[in-house]
Amino acid sequence: MRTLIVEDDFVCRRLLQSMLKPYGEVDIAVNGVEALEAFKLALEEQKCYNLICIDILMPEMNGQELLKNIREYEEMMGIYGMDNVKIIMTTSIGDFGNIKSAFVEQCDAYMVKPIERKKLDEKLVELGLITVDGNDANVH
Repeated sequence: MRTLIVEDDFVCRRLLQSMLKPYGEVDIAVNGVEALEAFKLALEEQKCYNLICIDILMPEMNGQELLKNIREYEEMMGIYGMDNVKIIMTTSIGDFGNIKSAFVEQCDAYMVKPIERKKLDEKLVELGLITVDGNDANVH
C-alpha cells in the first residue's frame, strides 16, 4: 500500500506514519500545495497512492481545498469510482459542517484526532485496503 500523509504538525505526522508504515511506503507532505504536487507526480509516474490522510487545518491550502482539488484532478484524468484514491480526513475538527463538506467532496472516511491505531485499522479494512486475519494485517 502506498500512502501520502498530509499534515503540518510534526507529532501527528510521525504518529500516523508509524501506524501506516507496516503496510507499505509512506510519503509526507506538510501542506496542501505540496500534497497536490506529490499526488499529480505519483499519477504521472504510475505509482499512484492507495491512501491519502489529510488534515484540514494547514497553511497555503487547507485539507478541504486539497480534497476538492484531488477529486477534480482525478475526474480530469478520467479516474472515477473505485479507481479513486481512498482519502481519510484525519483532523481535530469534528463539527458537522466540516464533516458534511468533506463527504460532499467525496472523502472516504473522516477520523477525529487523536487517531487510535485500532480505529485506523478498522477504517482501512472498511475501505478494502487491508484485511485482518487474527492479529495479522494483510495489505491488498
